[in-house]
Amino acid sequence: MTSVVSSPITTIRIGSRKSQLALVQTYWVQEQLSQRFPHIKFEVHTMSTKGDKILDVALAKIGDKALFTKELETGMMNREIDFAVHSLKDLPTRLPSGLGLAAITERENPADALVVHSKHKDKQLDTLPAGAVIGTSSLRRLAQLRHHFPHFEFKDVRGNLNTRLAKLDAGEYDALILAAAGLERLGMSERIHQVIPKEISLHAVGQGALGIECLAENKQLISLLKELEHPQTRDRCLAERAFLRDLEGGCQVPIGVNTEINGDELTLTGIVASIDGTKRVQDTVCGSIYEPEQIGSELAQRLRQQGAQDILDEIFATIQRG
Repeated sequence: MTSVVSSPITTIRIGSRKSQLALVQTYWVQEQLSQRFPHIKFEVHTMSTKGDKILDVALAKIGDKALFTKELETGMMNREIDFAVHSLKDLPTRLPSGLGLAAITERENPADALVVHSKHKDKQLDTLPAGAVIGTSSLRRLAQLRHHFPHFEFKDVRGNLNTRLAKLDAGEYDALILAAAGLERLGMSERIHQVIPKEISLHAVGQGALGIECLAENKQLISLLKELEHPQTRDRCLAERAFLRDLEGGCQVPIGVNTEINGDELTLTGIVASIDGTKRVQDTVCGSIYEPEQIGSELAQRLRQQGAQDILDEIFATIQRG
């Protein structure tokens, strides 16, 4: 579409990153929409983002909250693509003016997963030897794991999933911490050695869900995309994103969450931790499923009162110093 019109849509262009996982996710969206709207042609257009190109610098040091989304968002604003498929955890909580989150798909397992070198196949996270080299590119995982396992050595790991696994299998690491959802989507569930319990590592905001972003004014397209929305996942993720947004945290800060829904009640747990794992504040808020963002905002306020802002300010200062 070159403009927002009310005439029937015949072709829709989907924007995606070029990574294997991004394409698997985008092709799934394409398939779901094609099944529901067989009279429309859904084309996939790929782009490389800043986060895909800079692989020799830790994510937190790059300092851009839109590392994996900006180029796709520019493509939508320039009418080069009609909507973009993101891993929701990569999508900033404040979107550029004119863009909106049209739909959130049903969440896969949002937990973190332990993947080990074959020599540790008889080990779990709590039985790996002192000095084990653990690979992760996430400050959130790093902060929480350092708290529980200060005897491990943590080492940054970048690259796509296959590249990271190849480094593990070559012996550069004893284990990796990865998103269970990504491994499952790529058909690599057998590499999940242990699903890490939430008592050790709360997951990232939006982890395991896909976020579909498009021009906010394109109501006709939004109505199509809403067909893919999963209400419970949406409510959980809206609470999580409000929590992160109100703490003014990007996806590369040590903020973790867990959400559960029982009937009409949504329970959100959140944590903010220092990178070395020595300082952490954690709390839980319950509320109506019909007011998820209010729950997230309330939890952010509680943690700020308990010292979360001081921890975040210290982290930002450390990152800026390099």
